[in-house]
Amino acid sequence: MKNRTRAATLILLALCLMIFLDFDLKTHAQTQPPSANPAPTTTGKGAAMTQHASGPFDVKVSPQTPDGKFEDATMGRMTIDKQFHGDLEATSKGQMLTAMTEVKGSAGYVAIERVTGTLRTPNGVRSGTFMLQHTGSLTRGTPQLTVTVVPDSGTGQLTGLAGKMTINIVEGKHSYDFEYTLPEAP
Repeated sequence: MKNRTRAATLILLALCLMIFLDFDLKTHAQTQPPSANPAPTTTGKGAAMTQHASGPFDVKVSPQTPDGKFEDATMGRMTIDKQFHGDLEATSKGQMLTAMTEVKGSAGYVAIERVTGTLRTPNGVRSGTFMLQHTGSLTRGTPQLTVTVVPDSGTGQLTGLAGKMTINIVEGKHSYDFEYTLPEAP
């Protein structure tokens, strides 16, 4: 009975998180403080200029069974599986931790995902991997979300990548706007 109650609670938590993620985040787009993952705009040789990438993506979030470390039913763990399209043609896999509160419309999540694929830049297509870090909260129905590239996580032709991503959800369809810097290819 205890496991059935825990499973039902996790399902409820997952549904609540899906509702949280399905808010129209475009109307609540967050800007980052200037000190968070700065994107230089210099134009000297070898310097990076701020660029933009955008496109749709598909996401599958799957609740995971409790591992015994979180006995409180207000916490959950999920896996993330994404397919990015557009300027970023990539897949990602990640982990998400969630927290619900007793206050309706208040919750939080953190996540890390590894993105593998290609990024269409003004200087051509570049391939490699990088990590994204999510910090999201919902305060009595008002969402706040920050998604940034983990510093120095770029590999291959994406080495040196820095930036922030805005996730937009309009009428249930997900898309991204990615503001980034990437050093010119050697």
